Amino acid sequence: MRVALDTNRLTDLFQGDAALAERLGACEEVWIPLVVLAEMKAGFLGGAQRQRNEILLQELLAKETVGVLFPGRETAEHYARLFVQLKRAGTPVPDNDLWIAALALEHDLLLITRDRHFERIPQLPRG
Repeated sequence: MRVALDTNRLTDLFQGDAALAERLGACEEVWIPLVVLAEMKAGFLGGAQRQRNEILLQELLAKETVGVLFPGRETAEHYARLFVQLKRAGTPVPDNDLWIAALALEHDLLLITRDRHFERIPQLPRG
C-alpha cells in the first residue's frame, strides 16, 4: 500500500499511536506532503517539545519507505481542478488541505487523515 499522511495523523504517530505505527510499517511507501512537513515544523517551533519532535521526524524520514512529496506543475493542475470543483459545490476546503489532496491524487496515494472535510473530495481515497 502507498499512502500519504495528513498533519493530524502524523501528529498522532508522534504522540504514540501504536496502531497507526503498525499500519504504516506494513506500507510499501509512506509519503509526507511538503505542506504537512511545513505544518509540523511550525507546530514544533510553537510547542514545548521541539527537540523531541525534531528527532522523531528525522527518524521517520530516515526510513527507507518514507519520503517527502514536493508539489510541481501537475500538482498545480490537480489543485486548480479541486479548487473549482469545491467552489462550485459551495464546499471549500482549507488551502493547505487542497495542496495535500492534490499531491495525493497526483501520486495515486491513499490519504490517511482524520479531517472530515476531505470527504468533500469523493475522488480522493482516504483511510
